Amino acid sequence: MTTLSLAQANTIITAALAAARQAGHKAMAVVVLDAAGHLKAAQREDGASMFRLDVATGKAWAAVGMDASSRTLMQRAKDNPNFFASLSAASQGRFIPQTGAVLIRDAAGAIIGAAGASGGSGDEDEAICIAGIQAAGLQHA
Repeated sequence: MTTLSLAQANTIITAALAAARQAGHKAMAVVVLDAAGHLKAAQREDGASMFRLDVATGKAWAAVGMDASSRTLMQRAKDNPNFFASLSAASQGRFIPQTGAVLIRDAAGAIIGAAGASGGSGDEDEAICIAGIQAAGLQHA
């Protein structure tokens, strides 16, 4: 299994923010975590509110912790709200199952991290993460 490099994480963030600017989204924050949920890189654009990094991190942390995109987790949370509330409580609120984070996979398909964004709609956040991951030559899920 490969590991996520700092250079790859920075490429993901740079490309994700470029995609946000090109699409005309509000000011964003993008976070990249490694497979263990540790911060690899993060940026908050000028004008993004103070919670943006926290929300982006929570989305990415939930995705990598459960091996599923935050979109998938949001759907699962609708079917099992008590379990997902328990996950949030057990993680001291770090677990945010809301659309806007995707898993990062290497060429072999192994999960090497997650990227999360906050600032736009969940769909916008997810789309810029995907753009960043693709720009780094990696796969998303």
